[in-house]
Parts: sequence; C-alpha cells; structure tokens
Amino acid sequence: MAPRTTPRAVRPKHAASLILWRQGKDGPEVLMGLRHARHRFMPNVLVFPGGRVDRADHRAPALSELPAFTRACLERKAPPSLARALGIAAARELEEETGLVLGRTEGRRLLPDLGALEYLCRAVTPAGLPRRFNARFLVAPAAAAQGALRGSGELEELRYFAFEDAFRHKIATITAKVLAEFRDWLAMPPAAREARELICFRGQDTRTPER
Repeated sequence: MAPRTTPRAVRPKHAASLILWRQGKDGPEVLMGLRHARHRFMPNVLVFPGGRVDRADHRAPALSELPAFTRACLERKAPPSLARALGIAAARELEEETGLVLGRTEGRRLLPDLGALEYLCRAVTPAGLPRRFNARFLVAPAAAAQGALRGSGELEELRYFAFEDAFRHKIATITAKVLAEFRDWLAMPPAAREARELICFRGQDTRTPER
C-alpha cells in the first residue's frame, strides 16, 4: 500500500477589492455584482469588484500615489512594492469588471488615481481550501470614478446596492462581514477612521486585530 500523503498547503494569493460607494436617496449604496453562474469559485454570489494582483501591477504607472495613511495600513502586512500593486489591482479590476475608471486612460493604458483610495480591512481565506486569497479591501467614493457602468460578463446585475438590499441577496459570510465593517467605518468621522484598530478576518468567524 502506498504511503498516505499530506496535501500541500495552498498559499493565499494577494488580492484587492474595491468598495465604490455613493450616497443614494435612502442612504449609502455600494457597487456590487453577482458572479456569473458558470464560475467555479462562488457562482451566483454577490461580491465587490476585485481580484488577485498581477505581476504587471508592480510596474504599472499611476496618475497619483497612495495617501500616506492608506499606504501605511497596507504596508503593515506587505512590502512597499506590493502595497502599491494592491492599489493598482483594485483600480484595474474595477475597470475590467465594471467599465468604470478610477483615474484616466491614455489609449489602452489605465492611469489609476491611487490618491482616492482608503483602507478598510484585510481577509484571509481559511487553510485547507483549494483556493485561498489574502485580500485587502479598499474604499473610494463613486465621484472619483468616471465612465459608463457596463459589465464584462464576469459580474451580472451590476449596480449600486443599499446595505439592506445587498444583505437580501446570496452573499458570502466574509463579504457580509466586510460590508458591516464598511458601514461602521462610514459612520465614523475622518479622525476616528485613522485612530481605529485595523482588522483582519480569518476564516468565517474570526475577527482579529492586525498586528
């Protein structure tokens, strides 16, 4: 009998999601979409635009750089080059999945306005799963983005959702926790946002301070 082998642990891939928000007639709204039913990973689940960091994100130019506090938050668990690449990835994924541009384009090249990004939290997929992400959640006002909202096919029913409307859809536990974290963040004055304890979600239920 062949010896039993232990499955190799999957290393989380660095990823970034962008919470683009606006003030609606009944309160704050966030841009979200349903992942296509044919996706192997979380089909028919409501998510924020986002995805993993590409190698090219480390070298991509930008219209502006990250604000000092946003950069400091990202650099708690990332070297400077990765911290910046996370901001680039958030803006790139927004354009690819929604058609909205955070910054401007020159020809086919996106020049992200990283200066519009604020930091919310981090989430790490639990060990033992075949796909894992070390995801950072960034925030930007809808007024900072331009262009027509159009889906790429990856996200369906792409629109701005009020909080309660989003919670009525099929939503991953971690997305619900991040959305609740964002709602609390939005209610804070700017000074309190910078003074708050940074949070990392690990697994479905673990909310831990970022060290």
